[in-house]
Amino acid sequence: MDCAGTGTSVVVGVDGSPGSQGAVGWGAREASRMGLQLVLVHGFGIPDAFAGEPVPRGNWLSAHEMHAERMLADARRLAWRIDPGLLVSVESSLDEPIPVLVKKSVTARMLVLGPAGGSPLRDLLVGPTALALAVHGHSPITVVRGREPGEDAPVVVGVDGYAPAEPAIGLAFEEAAAREVELVAVHVWHDFDLAEAFGPGRDPFGTASREDAEHAVLERSLAAWRAVYPEVRVRAVTERDQPRARLLGWSARAQLIVAGIRGRGGFRGTLLGSTTQALIHHAECPVLIARSPLD
Repeated sequence: MDCAGTGTSVVVGVDGSPGSQGAVGWGAREASRMGLQLVLVHGFGIPDAFAGEPVPRGNWLSAHEMHAERMLADARRLAWRIDPGLLVSVESSLDEPIPVLVKKSVTARMLVLGPAGGSPLRDLLVGPTALALAVHGHSPITVVRGREPGEDAPVVVGVDGYAPAEPAIGLAFEEAAAREVELVAVHVWHDFDLAEAFGPGRDPFGTASREDAEHAVLERSLAAWRAVYPEVRVRAVTERDQPRARLLGWSARAQLIVAGIRGRGGFRGTLLGSTTQALIHHAECPVLIARSPLD
């Protein structure tokens, strides 16, 4: 019953944008809570115009190295304003950001991303990055978006009753315990989802109402983690609706929402589930994407 992401560092992708600064602050608080090292990473990549050349022409490389050094120094100062005793390291690379972060994810407890710059397309830009890291990375990923949450706001996790979702539940309990806040476990079902109606753990003989059967699924999913984290207050919520609509609604009241990377369609392990994609693009709080050992 292990959670994905057992490394010794919180790794933050840094690009100097306001969204990146928010990610640095969030990552610093997370590293401080968990007693982990904070690693700030910038990958600037060699443009296609220089393809085939051993190094870019002119002073391009030195200029970008100096820019990266200043950017990472600013990010480190921001982290130390949050926790002066935090162990912080910085790294820059000629590689593009995604391969750099995939490599760092091998030893990371978590990767942290912010929306891209001030572009009106920032939600579209962060989606492919999170998708690539979810598919190829080795640790959970947090996309820092939305407002600054209140410290007493709950952690929310979406529960669908399937085994691959268990790491998300475990991470949600861990985060709620570290923050000393309530955990809201949300299980959403609707009448037209045959996979839910007849899936494992449901009541195949119709001896219970659908509402009772779905509540039982949620309680079974939580039982083992309640025993591991008895100090965490848990509110179990069963709702009849579309999962993405309900979880987006809960994101307005949460300080963190936790979801798995996989949907229940034929592309499991290849694509982010549609609910998780919706959270990345539209949630009103940071989104933590858990990985399953089956991914």
